[in-house]
Amino acid sequence: MQLKSQQGMKSIYSVTVVKSFLVWSFTFLVCLSVIGFPFIVLMTLIGAFLAMILHTLLPMSSVLIVTSILIGLHLVTVFMGAGFLTFKGIHPEEVRWLSWLHGKGEPNHNSVYAFCPLTCNLVQ
Repeated sequence: MQLKSQQGMKSIYSVTVVKSFLVWSFTFLVCLSVIGFPFIVLMTLIGAFLAMILHTLLPMSSVLIVTSILIGLHLVTVFMGAGFLTFKGIHPEEVRWLSWLHGKGEPNHNSVYAFCPLTCNLVQ
């Protein structure tokens, strides 16, 4: 019985780690794609210049090489950040600013409709 429960705990822990890694990866990809748009534009400009420079040495595959290097660096950065946070033990459920990811939004205000001041105090 003891061995069975230990194996179950290991599988639950491994599923939690994989889930945490995937959620962190998704969050970083979304944040870097949406919020980091100026960074993406800068990387595109640098990549275009590198492709033009590399085109003098390798005319057939310079764009492919530069593109794969830039995309690879982006993905490596995302996965290293996700791996670091996962193995550090920081789960996405513990982070306060990720409430939008779990559907637990905290509304900043309550809606007041335009007709409420006229009809809210009516008694039938």
